[in-house]
Amino acid sequence: MELDYVKLKEIKPLLGVYIRESRILLKSSAIPDERAVHDIRVLMKKSRAVLKLAAPQLDKAYIDRNISDLRKVGRIMCSWREAAVYRKTLKELKKEYPEIFLRLSENESINRLLAKQEPVTEPGVEIRAILEEIDSLLNKTSYRIRFQSMRTLDPHLLLKELDATYTIIADVYLQCRNNPKPRKLHEFRKRAKDFLYQLYIFRSLNPSVVKALENKLLTMTQNLGKFNDLDQLVRAMGYNYIKGSGQPASDELIVKIREKQDNYLKKVWSAAYQVFCPGQKLVNVLGFKLLVI
Repeated sequence: MELDYVKLKEIKPLLGVYIRESRILLKSSAIPDERAVHDIRVLMKKSRAVLKLAAPQLDKAYIDRNISDLRKVGRIMCSWREAAVYRKTLKELKKEYPEIFLRLSENESINRLLAKQEPVTEPGVEIRAILEEIDSLLNKTSYRIRFQSMRTLDPHLLLKELDATYTIIADVYLQCRNNPKPRKLHEFRKRAKDFLYQLYIFRSLNPSVVKALENKLLTMTQNLGKFNDLDQLVRAMGYNYIKGSGQPASDELIVKIREKQDNYLKKVWSAAYQVFCPGQKLVNVLGFKLLVI
């Protein structure tokens, strides 16, 4: 027997959890490690996605201020993540293609990106200032959320906003499928993550189907992330193909990188078609007909 009554996940308590967990991670050590930085950035993305879902029902200035502050936290920490990702990705490539890297042993760009940073146990003045700024942004956002009433949020309007997110992504998917440029693929990944994080609010509508959809989106965004990491690595290496430049080892490495990117995209397209097939509606994807709350 199908239930005619469901209760969605409440947005305000969820936002409180995301911000609180971020502050705990931030203060878990003198300097957040790679894992903590990654987890905080994910929590910032989840918070922004959920706020966007409620945006039409709340004050625009309130939404804009919170999203701006949360985005700023993510951007501040972005540079901390990049160096670690470049090094990790290059080490994986080096292990897979040792003969190519043997010929690239004198490549300054690669050696710079591979260089291991000396561990810092105590933050200097600059790092302390950054950490204090991040904590201040999180604290102010937490305060604003605490005193913002969200009891009257209309679940039907939340679902309407989820449908709007889906429609936007379906269009970006088609743009990417017809012209898969890195910048557009990055946008596809960001919008798909918004959809993934917003879906959690609606999991109770059809738990098994929604969880399966979340798993598809997670795998898809992970493959898009790996594609983007490789694209950013190529940019960080400063590589540009120049005919007759006499750098066959660099050219060969880039070909191997492009092959990996092709494979990641193959996995993306198969999943994306199932979720964002042209003409498909969100109601068909979610597998329910009626929402009564």
